[in-house]
Amino acid sequence: MFKKILYPTDFSDVAFKALAVIEKLKDAGTEEVIAIHIIDQRNLDAMTKLNTEMAIEVREKQMEHIKNEMESIEKELASKGFRVKTRIEADIPFRAILKAEEEENASAIVIGSHGMSNLSEMLLGSVSEKVIRKAKKPVIVVKR
Repeated sequence: MFKKILYPTDFSDVAFKALAVIEKLKDAGTEEVIAIHIIDQRNLDAMTKLNTEMAIEVREKQMEHIKNEMESIEKELASKGFRVKTRIEADIPFRAILKAEEEENASAIVIGSHGMSNLSEMLLGSVSEKVIRKAKKPVIVVKR
């Protein structure tokens, strides 16, 4: 049914709950997982305006942390028998997820939702809410 899953992660508790859901999909025929982490480009732009040297140092430490987390996810999924591809990108998160959905021809997206209040979602929106509205393939939302 869902042979190729796109798994956006921000390394939060709810993202790891989504990872556990993906692991259960192995028995349902899932073969491949594309794990993607998006560094919000707007944050990078803001840091660069403040202090270039500091921004470079923070970015390097951030990238090291992200690579370590992604390697851990890749190893965990591979140990369960999945083929795994990882992607790390700087962009606006929901746009990068939708772009990856298309580029990777994912069967479905499994994403964690932090469960903001309705007022917060109306004012700010959420990545998962935008992905749900605009994705072309099914979206499995894992709630906190």
